[in-house]
Amino acid sequence: MLRASVHSFGRVIKPQILPLPLGHKRQLSGSLTVRAAVAGESSTMAISSVRVAAAQMTSVNDLAANFATCSRLVKEAALAGAKLLCFPEAFSFVGAKDGDSVNIAEPLDGPIMQKYCCLARKSSIWLSLGGFQERGSDDDHLCNTHVVVDDTGKIRSCYRKIHLFDVDVPGGRVYKESSFTEAGKDIVAVDSPIGRLGLTVCYDLRFPELYQLLRFQHEAQVLLVPSAFTKVTGQAHWEILLRARAIETQCYVIAAAQAGKHNDKRESYGDTLIIDPWGTIVGRLPDRLSTGIAMADIDLSLVDSVREKMPIAKQRKPLDFSKTSSL
Repeated sequence: MLRASVHSFGRVIKPQILPLPLGHKRQLSGSLTVRAAVAGESSTMAISSVRVAAAQMTSVNDLAANFATCSRLVKEAALAGAKLLCFPEAFSFVGAKDGDSVNIAEPLDGPIMQKYCCLARKSSIWLSLGGFQERGSDDDHLCNTHVVVDDTGKIRSCYRKIHLFDVDVPGGRVYKESSFTEAGKDIVAVDSPIGRLGLTVCYDLRFPELYQLLRFQHEAQVLLVPSAFTKVTGQAHWEILLRARAIETQCYVIAAAQAGKHNDKRESYGDTLIIDPWGTIVGRLPDRLSTGIAMADIDLSLVDSVREKMPIAKQRKPLDFSKTSSL
């Protein structure tokens, strides 16, 4: 039975540790025209493996054009045997000027999201859609919402971005996401065919305590980080932050990324990644700016084995285990 959990603080659940052997799987990457296996990959896939895909795209201020791109990527992922395809933040729309995103924002039962639900159903694939411009509590705000849709087209869970991007990027522009976005309050995890998913969005990546809660209180096995990192911050921090989150939580991390120039004012770093719980990159496109999908085979026995061999869940201390002293 699939289950979802949503809370602001949550009760602590002791993770189950299974003594399974450490194994490694093959990594795959592809695009709309090219599919290549990484050299040295295994010729056999573990029985417990499930294939996933993560999209890389350059969304623009055209809902129909973005949907057409997403449709092509869904078909490619489904044909490749993926059970889940993850799209980046702002997959359906990136505004060209201030106010565009708020103007097109809709409720989750509106026609934009319903088109993506139909797409999931027709292709029999789960979709991670985040963040979507969900209508907020007033006409001036939206919610940056990460939506998980199952292979029947049903919305299984949604997470509203907690940490908003209010940043003066060095050498770049000033961003003030909170001026038009309502911050979420709930931490969300949901079961899926590839394991228990922990939902986040983009700037959340810089706040490790969120991922600690997803792992140790919500039993997440796979962390989703749909993003639209800026070129400057992506060059400096993208890969290292993602690998750190994977290592410290002993989870797979799937990070679908916006890539390239959306308009004259906005450019995203790209480099969609899939990372295993040991911190190894197992899925990546050969071109960090191209439109396409990266693929990998998720093996939950690897998650269990890493956690058993390095049992940080048993060894970690409560946050208040010591008193800080200062002179």
